[in-house]
Amino acid sequence: MFTVVMNFARVRAVVLAGLLAVAAAVLVTVAVVRDSQAGAVAGGGCPDGAVRADVRLPDDNQQVTVRVYNGSRIPGLARSVSEDFRNRRFGTGRPAESRTKVDGVAVLRYGPDAVGRAWLVRAYFLDQADAQYDPRRKGPVVDVVVGAGFRQLATFTEVSQSLVALGEPELPPGACPAPRT
Repeated sequence: MFTVVMNFARVRAVVLAGLLAVAAAVLVTVAVVRDSQAGAVAGGGCPDGAVRADVRLPDDNQQVTVRVYNGSRIPGLARSVSEDFRNRRFGTGRPAESRTKVDGVAVLRYGPDAVGRAWLVRAYFLDQADAQYDPRRKGPVVDVVVGAGFRQLATFTEVSQSLVALGEPELPPGACPAPRT
């Protein structure tokens, strides 16, 4: 006949493992019963009056359309910058003259549908462009008003470094993130 002899150390280990299993079962049961997140929804709701903003960075420059305006007194600057964007595979609108003049490098104007796109365009100006967000603006186009302080668009390496320094796109005030599709 087969006999099992257990010494004191084995008995103690089996009892301790049993107690730990019972304690874990009790802890899980209490946590599930006392859960106060029964009605919680992931992502939460958007407050009344808040606009949904698309803060996703585009995967490719081809997903971004810019409209370039000349805010300087340099003739042909909008056309030249628009060609530079086109050479970097951006979609471009027809370049035009701006009614307002810009002393700095550039001004970016965009709405909720273009927050992530404007973030990418901002990197091409090495974060030296002023951003003007308008929650009432419709469409994904980013307007770029090039100013007197503009010299050139950043290189591929500089854009990559600038995007790392900028981090993830920030949600504008009064906006909440658009649902990801």
